Amino acid sequence: MSINFYTNNVCLLGIKNIFKFQLHSKCIHRSAVVRKITPQEVTAILSSKEHIYEFEHNLGSVKAYETNQLESNSPIEDARAEAKCLLTSGWYNKSMLFGVFDGHGGASCSHVITKRLFDYICVSLLPKPLLLEYLESGNRLVEMRNETFDLVAELKTLYAQSLKSYVLKLINERQEHQFKMKDALEKAFLQLDEDIMSEARLNTNSEVDNLTLNVGLSGSVACVAHIDGPHLHVASTGDCLAVVGVYTDDNTWIAKVMVEEHNTDNLNELHRVISEHPSNEKDTVIKYERLLGQLAPLRAFGDLRLLNFKYKWSREMLIEHVVPKLGENAIPPFYYTPPYLTAKPQVAHHHLQPRDKFLILATDGLWDFMSPLQVVRLVGEHMSGKVTLTPLKLPRKNMKLSDINNLLLQRRDSLKRKPVDANACTHLIRNALGGSEYGVEHAKLSQLLNLPKNISRSFRDDITITIVYFNTEYLRHPQA
Repeated sequence: MSINFYTNNVCLLGIKNIFKFQLHSKCIHRSAVVRKITPQEVTAILSSKEHIYEFEHNLGSVKAYETNQLESNSPIEDARAEAKCLLTSGWYNKSMLFGVFDGHGGASCSHVITKRLFDYICVSLLPKPLLLEYLESGNRLVEMRNETFDLVAELKTLYAQSLKSYVLKLINERQEHQFKMKDALEKAFLQLDEDIMSEARLNTNSEVDNLTLNVGLSGSVACVAHIDGPHLHVASTGDCLAVVGVYTDDNTWIAKVMVEEHNTDNLNELHRVISEHPSNEKDTVIKYERLLGQLAPLRAFGDLRLLNFKYKWSREMLIEHVVPKLGENAIPPFYYTPPYLTAKPQVAHHHLQPRDKFLILATDGLWDFMSPLQVVRLVGEHMSGKVTLTPLKLPRKNMKLSDINNLLLQRRDSLKRKPVDANACTHLIRNALGGSEYGVEHAKLSQLLNLPKNISRSFRDDITITIVYFNTEYLRHPQA
């Protein structure tokens, strides 16, 4: 239900739609003097964090991926990660993990999850013999790519101890015939969240205490894709989305949304949360379209103020561990019957087909502006137009003149869609912020990119995008 009220002379139509309404009504703060930036400066800003990686031999189902980020918060609360799994080759080449993470209440939780979740997933997938081998060797579980930050040594040591404890737990529980991918991914998410909670209860009065408490008090949603040959699994906690771009036989694009957003727009999720608490809390569990009137996603890592997981973060626990450091305001209002939040992910599986061309993982900063189908169409158009950014090369020798003519005609059509950006993630951000019915408007884009830091978040969120391109030839004849 929308709520109408006035603040700073701007009518806000529902808490979740604040910056959407402001953008559409062009109510950017009148007192802020915003210098118009040039197209070259716009491109420099948009492309500063972009990354492209192409696999040399194209032996598996993934042939390339691209990433990009645009901050609104300072520092950015989003994070991203890409990695090859070194011990989980299965029947195919090394499986791969891709993830986007959207933090709230600071960047601590999203950054820590970026560094840890893939390890938890990998050990959750290993059979008992490989778990024992890992314990003995201590070899890496994943090969991370394009990392942008690192953890302090004290946290690395603590986190390694927690992971080892989890591996020992898995060894004691592991029965091979009972393995299910869905259960493994759920277990990895929940165990990491449980460890974050327990680590926040350390009482050594050291700097590590403060660091782990900051991680637990902040929070993060996560959307992770695991790709092993033709098998795509997506695990999502929160309001990020994973969308497969499908090119149909009649030359149109379809957006296959893999997971739901876990927020109040999702009626099933809304009913789940309300049903888990006494009827006398039905008017307080969700207020202003937020959990306890505070949190937009209804599933997330961290947020120990809202959690009462295995370690029972009751009101009494918060008073003992959190209030001395953060004060009475650390306890949320209407905090009666925790837990109110879970990190349990929704898990979906899709068997990749040749018509599946790419996977888009993105935080809600993108979806606030564009629908999944709009995004898929833009990436599809970018794929066809991108070929014009490189010199024309004949795909094979001894081509017939008719084949060369057809190739040139296709090239001419692609020139009409020639993109400004080589990276499709950058292309999406440009269109999300500057797009209109007339194309990309530089004035609109310039204004949104050049907003003062203290008001930028009112108009746009951090945006993080990863696009994974599938190898069509492999998917036509995947290994058994």
